[in-house]
Amino acid sequence: MTGGSKPDRVCLGVIAGAHGVRGLVKIKSFTEDPEDVAAYGPVSDETGRKRLVVRVKGRVKGLVLAELEGIRDRDQAQALHGLQLFVERGALPRLDDEETFYQTDLIGLAAEDPEGRPLGRVVAVPNFGAGDLLEVLDPERVSQFYPFTREVVPEVDLAAGRVVIRPQAEVIARSDHDREGGEAG
Repeated sequence: MTGGSKPDRVCLGVIAGAHGVRGLVKIKSFTEDPEDVAAYGPVSDETGRKRLVVRVKGRVKGLVLAELEGIRDRDQAQALHGLQLFVERGALPRLDDEETFYQTDLIGLAAEDPEGRPLGRVVAVPNFGAGDLLEVLDPERVSQFYPFTREVVPEVDLAAGRVVIRPQAEVIARSDHDREGGEAG
């Protein structure tokens, strides 16, 4: 990803399987409010050819329970398992807060330490339950995970196509120094 480029389409979620016999699906939503997976109009597959209207029916075990227009039975619903649901970027609200990002905008950014040394590239923004992480593929092609907090990631510069990451040993040392009464720098 080059600095400032943005994907035309954003993945809002993925179909996790069928629910029941009447064609309902379970969706793993990637939106802040999981039910917003249906808030931006019809969704499509990755190619943009298959369009689906999503109607949220509730929640089940952390997933969104939804009806898809035209899907009437379990077999049709199960055939969609793993289908990623995309929406045109223009359908999403504009982010006015400098501290809020669409995850898709972070993927591909160059990661560097505070001195400008390369750490790799952001390849994913997973959340395993304790908060968002930046997954950075380092030059040896090994994934490194960093908490996506202001302390660990003090700078995100979308225009320049980079994030600054304080390696965790440095964050721990700074925290210890702060507790001992030293000044944070």
